[in-house]
Amino acid sequence: MRNLNDIIFIDNLPKLDLHGLDRASAAVAINDFIKDNIKLKNDIVLIIHGIGQGILKQVTHECLKNNRNVLDYKTYYYNNGCTIVKLMVDKNLQ
Repeated sequence: MRNLNDIIFIDNLPKLDLHGLDRASAAVAINDFIKDNIKLKNDIVLIIHGIGQGILKQVTHECLKNNRNVLDYKTYYYNNGCTIVKLMVDKNLQ
């Protein structure tokens, strides 16, 4: 089982870029992205919210905190404009 602290390279992770979205659109996009990646059995994904005034980061973390399919999340150590998310995926079910 992969741990979020072990993630160094993010280029191969599925990504959602929220730049240019408002709060409501970002929340919908995040929840849809999570649903899609659970179906695809991707256990770790990346959400790019940018730094700016922190509005999209706040929306992202609120959505992740309230989503029952999210096991863990944290701001990416090397880039504060990204959040890494660990999803509840059962890889045994095919």
